[in-house]
Amino acid sequence: MLQVLTSRNNDTEMNAMKKLYQEWRALQPLKSELQRQMDQQFMIDFNYNSNHLEGNTLTYGQTKLLLLFGDTIGNASMQDYEEMKAHNVGLELMKLAAIDKTRALTETFIRELNKTILVRDFYKTSRDGEYRYKIHVGVYKTRPNSVITPTGEVFDYASPEETPALMSDLVGWYNEEERKEILSPVELSALFHYRYIRIHPFEDGNGRIARLLVNYILLRHNYPMIVIRTDDRVNYLKMLHQCDLLTGKIPSDGATATFEQTRPLIDYITDITENKLIAVLQLAKGKITEIIESKNDDVPEKTLDSQQKTNNGQNNVPDNVPDNVPEIDAQKRQKLIINFIKMNNKISSTEIAGLLKVNSKTVKRDFQQLKNREIIKRIGSDRGGH
Repeated sequence: MLQVLTSRNNDTEMNAMKKLYQEWRALQPLKSELQRQMDQQFMIDFNYNSNHLEGNTLTYGQTKLLLLFGDTIGNASMQDYEEMKAHNVGLELMKLAAIDKTRALTETFIRELNKTILVRDFYKTSRDGEYRYKIHVGVYKTRPNSVITPTGEVFDYASPEETPALMSDLVGWYNEEERKEILSPVELSALFHYRYIRIHPFEDGNGRIARLLVNYILLRHNYPMIVIRTDDRVNYLKMLHQCDLLTGKIPSDGATATFEQTRPLIDYITDITENKLIAVLQLAKGKITEIIESKNDDVPEKTLDSQQKTNNGQNNVPDNVPDNVPEIDAQKRQKLIINFIKMNNKISSTEIAGLLKVNSKTVKRDFQQLKNREIIKRIGSDRGGH
């Protein structure tokens, strides 16, 4: 069966986006606590999804524990933990660069971003498993790279020889387009993403860099940053593939793709940004209490019975703690308990026990040890205090 891909009315969509954006700008600055809450949740969601799209094995709960508390529990490889932490450093580096409006985008910054998220040189095994080769971080590729399409074809990116010139052209083009202000920041971010991906300038980390730079452009123009969710991976890749069909297989053509050739990805990024604007406006107005842009892969979907139990009972569990924490040793457990109490000083031992997957007696024993060491203390009576 064939399906006709219909284009949206771009002018109408951009007008709707402009109204949402103006409403969002009118609410700035946000209250500091709300801004902190949004920044923290985005940090978890963006790092988790962007790395998970590239094969990182950390669960959502493990990502939370790592980024909030520095804990590395579970059976994931240390490389996955290091990559997640490094990616978060890259996120902070990107945010600092984006808010500095006096500095234009440079190739040096992009190379530094790649070096930051990959940490150090390392070895990878070739696609056929025949040999290992060294990945050099923070420098443009020295060997060809490509991807195998679902039909089994080899789809080549720019060659190592043409990459420096194409990257120079890309950055120059972006800075000029930003100055001209003809394309909206959302359109510009999507078009940049596609052109960059068709170059694939590094030996590793290109997808993560592309998504960081999308948010660099959005944040630089005061839009809320977005998350491309790992559970929407099929649609994301489908939009990129549709752009490939429109631009053809020659890498230099992809690196200079036009607006119309990248319309599928532009529409995709526009949808995500529009939904994010709607969500942050609702959050800022108090209509919703949180924005979570990830599907928790630690626990099974809630049944109706379990949802009713949650809704009918009082729940003092903080919003930003993992839903599933593997069994851990006493020292790490007590460190987590302290952090849980800092986030919500009315949380009960039973609730903490549920989060840590241990029995209540264990948590009560931890409480007593922390009291004895004068790390925590009860305020008020056992019944009504905290």
